[in-house]
Amino acid sequence: MSQPADTPAEVPQEAGVSPSEAFALLGNETRIEILQALQDAGGDGTPVPFSELHARTSVDDSAHFNYHLKQLTDHFVRKTDEGYVFRHAGWKAVRSVFAGTFTDHARLDPFDAPGDCYHCGGDLRAWYADEQFTVECGDCDRTHVSYPFAPGALEDRTPEETLQAFHHHVRHHYCLAADGVCPECMGRVETRMTRDATLPGLDVQVDHVCQRCNNALHSAVGLNLLDNADVLTFHAERGVDLSTEPFWQFDWCVSDEHTAVRSTDPLEVRIDVPCDGDVLCVVVDGTMTVLDVDGCAKPVSRE
Repeated sequence: MSQPADTPAEVPQEAGVSPSEAFALLGNETRIEILQALQDAGGDGTPVPFSELHARTSVDDSAHFNYHLKQLTDHFVRKTDEGYVFRHAGWKAVRSVFAGTFTDHARLDPFDAPGDCYHCGGDLRAWYADEQFTVECGDCDRTHVSYPFAPGALEDRTPEETLQAFHHHVRHHYCLAADGVCPECMGRVETRMTRDATLPGLDVQVDHVCQRCNNALHSAVGLNLLDNADVLTFHAERGVDLSTEPFWQFDWCVSDEHTAVRSTDPLEVRIDVPCDGDVLCVVVDGTMTVLDVDGCAKPVSRE
């Protein structure tokens, strides 16, 4: 008998570990070395035999190696007939180490960023510190975007290349959140628009909150339309690729300059998206569901 479409499927549950137990399992240099060796040998998902995995580490004692491998098995790695492979949690742990999330500290002094300030027209600058990448105006200090970014992203990249990677990183995260998927844990995200904005310079703000890990993303309304088909087509027809052009260049993405509240109960907001002399009008409700899309010649009035 099939399950109704609106009924969540029951997922078989396996015995897990508590967060404190998970961190304890990783709090050992030998186990981290085993995970990194598995990454080096089986990064493509191919099972790695015990002997080969052991040979790739600095552990001489086979019994000592086997003990620590068993501690990782079932939670971070999985044993198969052909050898050992990563479980998803193991992949995440190794990726965090390689990204420098837990180990690295990096800084990037301010440098010129593309675009002008939506508030004063000044030149933009970008900088990186404390695992946070920021693009702001060099004249009025107005922040266009500030978002967490792994230190490993700066390795082997010029500042300009790092800035482009940051654009894709943030865009991808907000597009996922707008689709109801947490970019950190893949849990369910609830989206709501609020007039009690906490971000400077905004009257209306969109909040994405994961119901599983409480990861929260906050932004101007327009940033959540970067993956909207009508908005993408509107720009593409005018020679602009929103997937590659840094989003902070567009004031409709990072500010309320083209946003107006049409209704408060229920909450509805209209965003005028300008491009090459034309304007696309998008109306959304309090959950960022698009209600209407149309071309319009007269810019929105925020009075």
